[in-house]
Amino acid sequence: MSTPETLKERFVAIASKRELLVQLSLKDNLGSLSIDVIQALEELDDLLIEIRKIFPDWQQD
Repeated sequence: MSTPETLKERFVAIASKRELLVQLSLKDNLGSLSIDVIQALEELDDLLIEIRKIFPDWQQD
């Protein structure tokens, strides 16, 4: 079973990937891969919304 601290560490790790996806989505040489990057970004945003619904006291550092 995960502790609150472990969960927060995992949430932070997940949230930290968002900036990488944003930077990647801004590159103009991705071709059709840009569709996948944008979809991954949207799904990550959805996941972060769900995390905040379930754990409203969690805030990204």
